[in-house]
Amino acid sequence: MAILWLLTALVLMSFVLLAVMRRRRGPVGQVPPGHPDAADPADYGFVREEELDVRMPGPDQDLMDVLELVQRTHDYRAAAQLLAGTEAGDEHRWQRVQAFAGAAALELQQRPGGVHETPGGQWLRVWRAEQPKDAGGAAVHAEFLVQQAWRTSTPGTDDFRIIMEEARETCAQAALLAPGDPVPYIIELSIARGLAYPQAEFEQLWLKVLDRAPHHMGAHLAALHYWCEKWHGSREQAYSFAEAAAARAPQGSLLAALPLFAVFEHLPEVNLVSGFYRSAVVTKAMHGALHAVHAARPDDPTVAHVRHLLIFFLVRAERWAEAMDQLIHVDGHVGALPWTLSADPAAQFAVYRALAVAGYEANGGSPASLPG
Repeated sequence: MAILWLLTALVLMSFVLLAVMRRRRGPVGQVPPGHPDAADPADYGFVREEELDVRMPGPDQDLMDVLELVQRTHDYRAAAQLLAGTEAGDEHRWQRVQAFAGAAALELQQRPGGVHETPGGQWLRVWRAEQPKDAGGAAVHAEFLVQQAWRTSTPGTDDFRIIMEEARETCAQAALLAPGDPVPYIIELSIARGLAYPQAEFEQLWLKVLDRAPHHMGAHLAALHYWCEKWHGSREQAYSFAEAAAARAPQGSLLAALPLFAVFEHLPEVNLVSGFYRSAVVTKAMHGALHAVHAARPDDPTVAHVRHLLIFFLVRAERWAEAMDQLIHVDGHVGALPWTLSADPAAQFAVYRALAVAGYEANGGSPASLPG
């Protein structure tokens, strides 16, 4: 995988160099990427690679403050309070449940515990023990188990199934504690993928989500995975699911961007031809996503997910100015697709960011011409 990303970066850089060659008669003072006078990402106010936050796709200061407090004090109560104050059905609630579960899972991975050591994530165990009727704690525990299954086991093995079955039971508990909350059912969408629910059973689960949050972007992204060719559906089913969701999306909904995620999930293993990213299917999906982020509420936490994926596609399509426009909105946070598929998300993001800057400048752009 590392070799593939290296090849990808080299080929993408070659696109930029070709663009420079094609436009070498452009504006006076224009220089190729790599030249000592070429623009540097820092010139655009972008965050240094080592300072990029890999935990979240975008800012959620309340969540970050609480996470840091919980991890410093090993006291779950601030997390319980934050979730209790986050409205059911709000995209923030799903994102925060994922973040707390991910933090506990990472702590456990770093400190598995032993005879003389308390395992990491102990605050989550205490939370469940002291507040078994807390719906937020039950949801975080269920998501923690799901993440543990994907992190530590292989689908199809006994270990994987045992953890997922426990997660399913915990989802059921969380659903009973908060009947109107879609989060337990969204968590179960990942369980359904891992345990290979029959399509009829999956569709019944999906109806429960729609009853509670019909336009929930996070839920649709979770469901899309099930319908993908590499899991339990096909390219056609995934595209159909995404396009139907986009078609019924209300004004301001990010569901119009879902087809771009379907395209991403079905990219060829190796496709370094820039023309592919200018094809009709990809261009239509990109335009839908661009419209979605333009119309969405600025405080919608899933906007950042769409912007990150747009950066990936816009850079590969050599649409440098549009890529830069997305970068100025999300730079600083890289906890989103496609970067999280890399062993080093910050480094992968930095490669695309540098390519965007180089391509932008190769076409006469500068920090002064970038919209604020």
